[in-house]
Amino acid sequence: MKNSFKLLWNRAFLFVGPAWYLLVWMIWSSGQLVSIADRLTFLCVVIPGFLIVYSSGFFIEGWHEKKKRALR
Repeated sequence: MKNSFKLLWNRAFLFVGPAWYLLVWMIWSSGQLVSIADRLTFLCVVIPGFLIVYSSGFFIEGWHEKKKRALR
């Protein structure tokens, strides 16, 4: 691998982020989220979900680096 994992992960999310936003916008504007409770539930799942998936990459990188150091 030529680049660092962090750089590659950020580049991947540079492309995934707009697609995620488009999907959220399509669901939001579809008319399926009728009440405020529906919209809040949707936002409380989607935003933390995106952040958890994004941050999990750095957790995996740290875990992998720790494992590689232990094997040396």
